[in-house]
Amino acid sequence: MLILQRMTKLSGFTFVRNAIQFAYPVEASIRSALPLVDEMIVLCGNSTDRTRDLIESINDPKIKIIDSVWDDSKREGGMVLAQETNKAFDRIDPSSKWALYLQADEVLHEKDYTHIQNALTEFENDEQVDGLLFSYLHFYGNYYFIGASRKWYRNEIRIIKNDPEIKSFRDAQGFRKGNRKLQVKAVNASVYHYGWVKHPREQQLKQKSFHKMWHDDQWVEKKTGQQLEFDYSQIDLLRRFEGTHPGSMKTWIEKMNWDFEYDPSQITMTMKDRLLYSIEKYSGWRPGEYKNYRLI
Repeated sequence: MLILQRMTKLSGFTFVRNAIQFAYPVEASIRSALPLVDEMIVLCGNSTDRTRDLIESINDPKIKIIDSVWDDSKREGGMVLAQETNKAFDRIDPSSKWALYLQADEVLHEKDYTHIQNALTEFENDEQVDGLLFSYLHFYGNYYFIGASRKWYRNEIRIIKNDPEIKSFRDAQGFRKGNRKLQVKAVNASVYHYGWVKHPREQQLKQKSFHKMWHDDQWVEKKTGQQLEFDYSQIDLLRRFEGTHPGSMKTWIEKMNWDFEYDPSQITMTMKDRLLYSIEKYSGWRPGEYKNYRLI
């Protein structure tokens, strides 16, 4: 494993439940963080598969597994996800200046490590900076296409100061400090998001489970129905990925065992979305973009 010289203390934290059943690349996610962090807190939920054994098999002394029981009664706004995020964040070393947060389907690329470390050092003592903002690559269907429309968020906070006032916000996509958005600096690094890349059967199982964190059983049944496989064809706009994947994803990519086809000529966007997409494509500006942060 690549070992980096750390200039400032950084803790990592994540949470996971039923990673094997729902094909979360959590092992790759954790391995991608280990060269950067001094410790990695893994909040392991009450799984029905061998998720905890999987985490233990990484066999790295930086990893600290903490068992957790999810409150499955919280079925509004993804609240339980924020709750588990906060439980993990609360367990990091108090002496750490920064905290790196990755969800179980998010992976860092080793090419970005130096940029991340430089930003940690540059803004360590800047009291105006609450966190660091990462760009996102959302893979869809397979490892060779990424979401290109407005439905995919472009940036999110994934490193925060170790401040007890900072808490996970809503469904754990971002963070807030009290009621205010965090003040962040952009770092020249990306999060590789693989939540929409898995066998259609595994994706369908995940959707049935995931929707229960927002909706009641009747809504979930109406939304997901009786179909056994997820229909990846219901997508508006993708573009081909031209870069390289993180090294920790190598075995996942090699074991891909399903087919996915995408015809770029069959764009299903409305005229309004086509116009907005054109504005973004040629100007870089996304009208009406939701930003759970304040870039400084």
